[in-house]
Amino acid sequence: MSPRTAFLSRLIGLYTILVSLSMITDKQATMEKLTGLLSSAPLLFVVGVIVVAAGLALVLGHNVWKGGALTVIVTIIGWLTLIKGLLFLLLSPQVASAFYLRTLHDEQLFYLYISVGLLLGIYLSYGGAAQQRAQSPK
Repeated sequence: MSPRTAFLSRLIGLYTILVSLSMITDKQATMEKLTGLLSSAPLLFVVGVIVVAAGLALVLGHNVWKGGALTVIVTIIGWLTLIKGLLFLLLSPQVASAFYLRTLHDEQLFYLYISVGLLLGIYLSYGGAAQQRAQSPK
């Protein structure tokens, strides 16, 4: 595994852990924020631009489809981030809101989504840190 994969794994993992923990502390406030974001066209556009930039950075910097589970997961997250950003840019607030809140049942499956994110973050953080320790000179 490359040092870039180890770094991105730790970065994405820690980010996911911190965001998941902040969201799980107050479900109602999180849902209100998400609903507010999805109903505001200007805010949705700004977030879409930022997420597309992050997704492009990940895809251009780490588009590796072999080398172990951690490597492939980082690549998939890059592509999913890019796709999510494009959806934010292309979908109207009404369609985005319907998709995220109704189709994905965000409110009903809130704790499941947060748990998956938290576990993924722990896996990425641990895997990236373990790889970094293995690569460091002794």
